[in-house]
Amino acid sequence: MQLCARQLSGAQRRGVNVFGPLSGDAVFYHAANGSYDAVIAMYHDQGLAPLKLAAFDTGVNLTLGLPIVRTSPDHGTAFDIAGKNKANPSSMMAAISWAATLAARKNPWKRARS
Repeated sequence: MQLCARQLSGAQRRGVNVFGPLSGDAVFYHAANGSYDAVIAMYHDQGLAPLKLAAFDTGVNLTLGLPIVRTSPDHGTAFDIAGKNKANPSSMMAAISWAATLAARKNPWKRARS
């Protein structure tokens, strides 16, 4: 928990309006109603289930802290409808759009080469 507190205070010192940890049973409700710009989940299943409920066809999963941009559609692989011309491409298109937007920005996690 000390590491999380250190990272939180570091972000706050850089002017990022972050706080937490918050209770998972309420934070997604408040986020869906506009109280937060984003929710950072510590584990895949903590964040994806509420995201799928709120935005199954348009949600995008971002992985933070990598030296590369990583986005993915929130809906998963959809093996049950693969090859049947039933898939909705909206979430994939949103993931590609987010990846392009983020790739154009300076990566705060990329370390300078020495």
